[in-house]
Amino acid sequence: MQGPIPIESRALGTLAYIRTSIESSGSMAVPGMAGIVMGAIGILAAIVTSLPRFAPFWLPIWLVAAGIALLVGGAMMAREAAQSGHARYLGPVRKFLFCLCPALLAGAVLTLVLWRAGSTNLIPGVWLLLYGCAVLSASTVTVARTMRLICIMGALFMLLGLLAFAAPANAHTLVLGMGFGALHSIFGALIGQVSRGE
Repeated sequence: MQGPIPIESRALGTLAYIRTSIESSGSMAVPGMAGIVMGAIGILAAIVTSLPRFAPFWLPIWLVAAGIALLVGGAMMAREAAQSGHARYLGPVRKFLFCLCPALLAGAVLTLVLWRAGSTNLIPGVWLLLYGCAVLSASTVTVARTMRLICIMGALFMLLGLLAFAAPANAHTLVLGMGFGALHSIFGALIGQVSRGE
């Protein structure tokens, strides 16, 4: 016959459950597939803009690619939030957007300013640097199991931004492809692997 279960063990189990629930309700899961798809769009944009025929139109091509990637990635994240139950309360989604959007908005404004000033050679560095800042900031409200990977990805985007400022203009397509293409794809696959392993 089994003896009575100490109340302390039940209380500790309940507290662990409550703590896990609070942590998951305040954080957001980022689907790895979103990163892979966004990376594929970035790689396609890099390939198209590397062709001599389309090279003069690199800015509008990358802007269209960025818009498509944000829409597709946003839709995939919304689906993930709905499947995990976060759609019932928008706290984690709102926090994620508040962390992500200011740097993205700054990038959009600076793109217009630099384009009007005729300094489009600075735009790739600005994009990569500010996108890295946005990702690094948004990583603070992602689930613990992927937070470190997202932090590393944001830091690497920032480093690529610094590299873009130092690189000659003919290397900008390569640097943009490395960031918005390769980094997204690689870290999307890593995040997906970690999420499946949990």
